[in-house]
Amino acid sequence: MLSATTAEHSVRSCDVLVVGAGPAGSSCAWALRDSGLDVLLIDRCEFPRHKTCAGWITPPVATALSLDLEDYGRTRTLQPITGFRTSILGERDVETRYDSVVSFGIRRCEFDEYLLRRCGASALEGQPVDSIERVGTEWLINGALRTQMLVGAGGTHCPVARLLFPDDDVKGSLVTAQEVEFEAPSADLEQGTVRGDTPELFFCDDLTGYAWCFRKGSFLNIGVGRVNAHDIPQQMTDFCRFLQDTGRVCTSIPDRRHGHSYRLHEGLPRPLTHDSVLLIGDAAGLAYPQSGEGIQPAIESGLLAAAVIAACAERSDFSLAALAAYEHQIERRFGPRRHPSHLPLSTSWLRRAAACLLTNHWFSRHVILDRWFLHRDLAALMIVQRDTHQTRESR
Repeated sequence: MLSATTAEHSVRSCDVLVVGAGPAGSSCAWALRDSGLDVLLIDRCEFPRHKTCAGWITPPVATALSLDLEDYGRTRTLQPITGFRTSILGERDVETRYDSVVSFGIRRCEFDEYLLRRCGASALEGQPVDSIERVGTEWLINGALRTQMLVGAGGTHCPVARLLFPDDDVKGSLVTAQEVEFEAPSADLEQGTVRGDTPELFFCDDLTGYAWCFRKGSFLNIGVGRVNAHDIPQQMTDFCRFLQDTGRVCTSIPDRRHGHSYRLHEGLPRPLTHDSVLLIGDAAGLAYPQSGEGIQPAIESGLLAAAVIAACAERSDFSLAALAAYEHQIERRFGPRRHPSHLPLSTSWLRRAAACLLTNHWFSRHVILDRWFLHRDLAALMIVQRDTHQTRESR
């Protein structure tokens, strides 16, 4: 048994402990790199690791993170996207072209590791969080890590959110997704009709979700995501068969699929703050309701949290009242939570109306793509560090 003195010396202390080293956690740590705070990340996985995701980032995300895309793309997948094909599954599709790059296809195993390695903070990988205790004015994690400020960035089932808010599991619409990403022979890719610069999106006829097929360099990413669905594996099987039967994919599709679930920014909100605690990314349930996209909200919430934390540190005040600025920033950026809008279209006329809209070129470009998926109406988020009130937006 360790003596009290030995046990005390075995505890590692930091100013900010970020639980979860995905895009939200790494972005938060990166934004705190010049704050003077000792930041430590901990994650149950070792990086690189797989993450279920279609995998794209928009130019505003690259701007907010000051990404050097030329450097990133030298040794990693970075697929410029200049168009989309959209449709209701099995119906006529609409192709939308842009005169510039509107998004970049990335592989999450590469992107997440890149953000982690460049954030400037120390990281403990392969270490799950099993216990969280309040000891005086600090948090004690796993009996071995002591911190003044705790950031929950561990996704939908984040241990920080689960342990602090145990009765919060049923709030918000739950998206269930299944995906496979694999490298295919170049000859097979060229024989198929899916183009790298033009991802394809296939909406379900009740509009409660969609399927996708992205080609990113020599990789294909295929998946299905729906709200409150329980038959995703079968839908994924059917969708893969559809892609092959229609000639879009002319290669064998591996059976090794990955599943994931997360909550949208709607419904009853999960509390985002506690004394000396913030939740960011999927732990906060911030995915866009219309598209289910979560990378941009994760990154932006991490940046907003960092600005608030730095300002609170200057006042040595991490109380619930002091952290309230973060809640205000989140609502300002993402809007108030709404009642769930993903209702099944139970009547035939509603389904016909939806089909007409999805085959309309103006609606596909300006609503589905520009607003729901690309957020072209939303300027890049630029954070002035160490001042919660100095945030600016610029193109």
